[in-house]
Amino acid sequence: MLLGAHEGIAGGVSTAFSRAEADGADCLQIFTRNARGWAAKPLEDDEVTRFRGEARRTGKPVAAHSSYLINCAAPDRVIRKKSWEALADELGRCERLGIPALIFHPGSHDDVAEGTKLVAEAMERALDRVPGKAKLLVETTAGQGTSLGWRFEQVAAIRDLVPAGKRRRTAVCVDTCHIHAAGYDITTEDGYEKTIGELDRVVGLSNVRAFHLNDSKKPIGCRVDRHEHIGEGALGLAPFRLLVNDDRFAETPGFVETESRWKENIEVLRGLVRR
Repeated sequence: MLLGAHEGIAGGVSTAFSRAEADGADCLQIFTRNARGWAAKPLEDDEVTRFRGEARRTGKPVAAHSSYLINCAAPDRVIRKKSWEALADELGRCERLGIPALIFHPGSHDDVAEGTKLVAEAMERALDRVPGKAKLLVETTAGQGTSLGWRFEQVAAIRDLVPAGKRRRTAVCVDTCHIHAAGYDITTEDGYEKTIGELDRVVGLSNVRAFHLNDSKKPIGCRVDRHEHIGEGALGLAPFRLLVNDDRFAETPGFVETESRWKENIEVLRGLVRR
């Protein structure tokens, strides 16, 4: 597995690569705009050139994570419209920067079927508006409140509703903390194999294009999203040892998302790799 972290972009998106190098990362995830606000400055041509140059220089795969405000399933029409616009804008930023994947949370709705349709429609519209190669990756969630995507079946249903011609530009990101909180047991070898088998059956492992590697502050099945540093939470080291040594994910990027100690977390994960 390629091991990396979510890197900061203070000073411009291109600066994330040097931070990834300092952290010893194989890959990196970034925001392409303000993650906590609707307003976003357009990307400047010079910064796009610098970003693409840094990507070539380092050779490090990169993914983007969408704004936390986006809720493509929002019952509120105003929030939903803003979310759909932001999703398309961020996909366009990825296309312009040469980032192959935009990871996003599907959103929340108290009616699963209706919410699923709304997320799929948002994806279809964004893909229509932004031709190219950049993919939309639906992230598995913890299921907090009315969040969608906490069961593999929900993630698969969202993708299935995207028209077949556009579905090739969609995939999935699996968050270890989230699936643990959602009730999937990956702390034992048997539980891990059962969960990965279910993921393969429902979603298809070929559609899993990224992992978020996070331990959990909360117990299994709690449906509460609280990240912890690797090996210091309810998951422990066992599932990460299984994951980083799983040949099925040998070329898949895995990003640490805790808010600090990126280098330390990457080193812990790398120490689990069998030589």
